[in-house]
Amino acid sequence: MFDEKIENEQEKTAIIPLLPLRDVVMFPHMIVPLFVGREKSIAALESAMKYEKSIFMVAQKNAKDDDPKKEDIYHVGTIGIIIQLLRLPDGTVKVLVEGKTRGMIKEYLPNSDFFLVKVNEVDDIDDGNDVKKQALMRSIKESFELYLKLSKKIHVEMLGTVVAIEDASKLADVVITHLNVKLEDKQKIIEIFDISERLEAIYSLMLSEIEILQVEEKIKRRVKKQMEKTQKDYYLNEQMRAIQKEMGEKDDFRNEINELEKRLKQKKMSEEAVKKVKQELKKLQMMTPMSAEATVVRNYIDWILDMPWSEKTENKYTLKESEEILDADHFGLKNVKERIIEYLAVQSLVKKNKGSILCLVGPPGVGKTSIDRKSTRLNSSH
Repeated sequence: MFDEKIENEQEKTAIIPLLPLRDVVMFPHMIVPLFVGREKSIAALESAMKYEKSIFMVAQKNAKDDDPKKEDIYHVGTIGIIIQLLRLPDGTVKVLVEGKTRGMIKEYLPNSDFFLVKVNEVDDIDDGNDVKKQALMRSIKESFELYLKLSKKIHVEMLGTVVAIEDASKLADVVITHLNVKLEDKQKIIEIFDISERLEAIYSLMLSEIEILQVEEKIKRRVKKQMEKTQKDYYLNEQMRAIQKEMGEKDDFRNEINELEKRLKQKKMSEEAVKKVKQELKKLQMMTPMSAEATVVRNYIDWILDMPWSEKTENKYTLKESEEILDADHFGLKNVKERIIEYLAVQSLVKKNKGSILCLVGPPGVGKTSIDRKSTRLNSSH
């Protein structure tokens, strides 16, 4: 008889069916519905219903494993009882179970239909430090209230239930069931038999979860604020355009975009450049005309369209003419002018556009930019 109980002074042992659980760690004081579809699991439940309705519920290590072996199942779980069992039309079983106490597998017994195990009932270990337990319980209750507000997945009435719990072991087991932590973390909690250590471990997990939820909340608020600003700008922009139309005013921004599109069609640019300008024009259409970003994009498009993509000049300057052009707008700068003329002379001889790069160094306002423009124009004509 698998329901035979063997008791002695040191431990309480029971021989009961084992129900492997997927993605669930069953704790004492829990009452949960489970949907069972595997043949071995259904057989274990049906066998348990014939006797004392006791069942040992323990998580399996890999939830995707449909046929777990002994080594695929954790050793510590919860001894519980079956409250209700309902067979569904599709062949599965819905069972309502209640966790009673922790248990540890002592031995697997021979049985082909389902797992039959000899389980030791494990009592809580109390170190007698009531002050520490009370401090941990108070901290957990306060943190659980904050966790509940941030999570928004737990019913608000649960807070009153948790606050009213005076038993340290029960508090730990009830709180851990509502924390959104990994199965491995919950399994570590059920394997801690010392009450104080269990409370401390749960408190640590709760603080980590609260920190994660707070960061998530900050990100949500920031994204929402940005979305609201974008929508507001778009709405105001549309309103402004509607008012302009009602007043009979020209849409200068639209006309400006049309002008840029016209210039683009007239320019003989590379395929890559045309594609880039079209992208920027599309971006510009979605912007608020008076925004700083729109100004930057407009200037960028103007700069691209102003470039002489397919335009050439046949002007040729002699070295003497180049020297006169440099002297016309810049007084002094003898060394700079001589170096530019020397550079132009070399370019005229080798008949190549490639050459050394000239670097102009000096304080602001001495004419570096303007003389650079002149030298660039002269270089293109040689």
